[in-house]
Amino acid sequence: MSATPMNQPVKGYKNPNLPVNERIEDLIGKMTLEEKVGQMNQFVGVEHIKTNSAVMTADELKNNTANAFYPGFTEKDIEKWTKDGKIGSFLHVLTLEEANYLQRLAMESRLQIPIIFGIDAIHGNANAPDNTVYPTNIGLACSFDTTMAYTIARQTAKEMRAMNMHWTFNPNVEVARDPRWGRVGETFGEDPYLVTLMGVQSVKGYQGELNGKEDVLACIKHFVGGSQPINGTNGAPTDISERTLREVFFPPFEAGVDAGAMSLMTAHNELNGIPCHSNEWLMTDVLRGEWDFKGFVVSDWMDIEHIHDLHATAENLKEAFYQSIEAGMDMHMHGIHWNEYVCELVREGRIPESRIDESVRRILDIKFRLGLFENPYADPNETMNIRLCPEHRNTALEAARNGIVLLKNEGGLLPLSKNQYKKILVTGINADDMNILGDWSAPQKRENYTTVLDGLKQTAPEIAFDFVDQGWDPRNMDPAKVEEAANKAKDADLNIVVAGEYMMRFRWADRTCGEDTDRSDIDLVGLQNELIEKVAASGKPTLLVLINGRPLGVEWAAENLPAIIEAWEPGMYGGQAISEVIFGDVNPSAKLAVTIPRSVGQTQMIYNHKPSMYFHPYVVKPSTPLYPFGFGLSYTTFGYENLTLDKKQIKPDESLTVSVNVTNTGKREGTEIVQLYIRDKFSCVTRPVKELKDFARVTLQPGESKMIEFTITPDKLSFYDKKMNKIVEKGDFEVMIGSSSDDQDLQKEIFTVI
Repeated sequence: MSATPMNQPVKGYKNPNLPVNERIEDLIGKMTLEEKVGQMNQFVGVEHIKTNSAVMTADELKNNTANAFYPGFTEKDIEKWTKDGKIGSFLHVLTLEEANYLQRLAMESRLQIPIIFGIDAIHGNANAPDNTVYPTNIGLACSFDTTMAYTIARQTAKEMRAMNMHWTFNPNVEVARDPRWGRVGETFGEDPYLVTLMGVQSVKGYQGELNGKEDVLACIKHFVGGSQPINGTNGAPTDISERTLREVFFPPFEAGVDAGAMSLMTAHNELNGIPCHSNEWLMTDVLRGEWDFKGFVVSDWMDIEHIHDLHATAENLKEAFYQSIEAGMDMHMHGIHWNEYVCELVREGRIPESRIDESVRRILDIKFRLGLFENPYADPNETMNIRLCPEHRNTALEAARNGIVLLKNEGGLLPLSKNQYKKILVTGINADDMNILGDWSAPQKRENYTTVLDGLKQTAPEIAFDFVDQGWDPRNMDPAKVEEAANKAKDADLNIVVAGEYMMRFRWADRTCGEDTDRSDIDLVGLQNELIEKVAASGKPTLLVLINGRPLGVEWAAENLPAIIEAWEPGMYGGQAISEVIFGDVNPSAKLAVTIPRSVGQTQMIYNHKPSMYFHPYVVKPSTPLYPFGFGLSYTTFGYENLTLDKKQIKPDESLTVSVNVTNTGKREGTEIVQLYIRDKFSCVTRPVKELKDFARVTLQPGESKMIEFTITPDKLSFYDKKMNKIVEKGDFEVMIGSSSDDQDLQKEIFTVI
């Protein structure tokens, strides 16, 4: 369908042959103030409004960031505003039918400006039904596979456009440094370098050339610091020095801008006393002034309102809108008062209309570039030829296989032999539940996901699996079911407990992990530890499989069980991938993208800490993590030798090559993730004990060796000096290469910058 009837000549902004900038200027010249301000406003979809207004009160909305409606207004009001051209964007539109319907309403408006539909497509377009559900970002990061990040983003873009959705609120490039925070699972972990590379490839995968029918707008978020809140809770205040901001938190965002990301979302939190949504230094000075960002900035969920009603730096809503726009905000997510108050601010002369035009140009630029004026609809007859297609399903399975981390394998319990065990007990809250899909997933059809129990039965049909269902809710486990599992464990040859957290959004209040689901501890919730201990007390070998979005302090299990698998949130084929790892059809290769602490008392536990962090170690308990960043086992072994530098001395603007010989010293093919770390031995300001600066995935046959080379460029040595100037300082640097960030896994050499 076309937005312009065929019998009318195509003129001005509707002419696809004109340069985009000419189309924008022509259209802006025709727009009223109300239409311009409407382009800067986003609403939730009408079906979302119908559903939530029927079951929620206005008071219940205040602290809810998943559901929304507009008290005093109905979906009919929203439909009218759409036809009047006063809404620029929708989110929480979850079906092709609704997207096309709202777009048809927009085509009834005076200027026929299309809607841009945004959605939280965090790991595939999983927040909408009938789409491919890939592993969440933390599992993807554990693969250290940047090519896979690009592929998943590219496939997600295709599925989104097949549903008439154009804008994903991803990648989340926050650097996760607090395990209490519920959103660790939607990040790429704790290391700025890894987060940067995964984020860049995601941006490129989503956006393509940002001019085709298979491209979508990426959104780098949340700017900035929300992943290190002072008490671990989402949106809590963040106090971070400029040095830490520039060395840890800014790099993934700056790289995302350099990669072409054309939208950015600001963070819920205040940063050093100033709400991010009214922070001119962030949005204008740094983002546009230093990094030359050309796209548009969007608020997070009602966070401009929170400048008034939460942070209390604006006396009323109108003042909050004023502060945010003046600081650099372009689009409001979401609400009914924006249009009225912003138009008043312009008419009163407080905000010049030219400032509004700046934001509208940025938004219209994306709509033109994505071809929405020419193709405002998606074809319902073609949509399922793209969504859930075999190619995308295969990617989801491969990504799940590559993101599963083998944490412990004492005595070589794994892989299991299909001939050795006749009867296996399977139990735990995540053994047979769609929770395996992970956070940001809508309920999917039963045939579109495999649970761990499904996978075990498919992979080893000759084995009798005795399943004791513990329910899906860790907070309300039945003690009788725990006892049943304990008793049946005695009769089994081997036991598998599938534990972890609960993330599904359709039971928002029952979740233990995910957005706005933060914890004051990182223990297993409910009776899960009791279940593990009682099953293990059977004396039979017991394997623990974890399904979760944050690091969990499973210290008892780590000390007492022979084998532990960290599967994170592995997506639609997670059950198959886990079972293939258990039985050895897949050799695990993933490495931790985040440190796993022993307990919440170790917060902050990161590998790239400063030298004085453990000058005085903890008493009673160890100061070491349960499992370090970069750690992960394989069913084969790898040897490192002959770490060699091509130069021992370089000038500050020179590079050097470092090489190491890696050998598969085991008996089966395996993939090793070779990691390179650097430490500045002595510096004018304190520097981390080590920082990841490169890595490589290498697949080796038994006995095969490969020489792995890395180039150390000046940017890998640079840091901010006392006056916040970025320099490469003269002196000694230590280069470390190995299988994890743990010192015992690293070979080391010294070179000097002269």
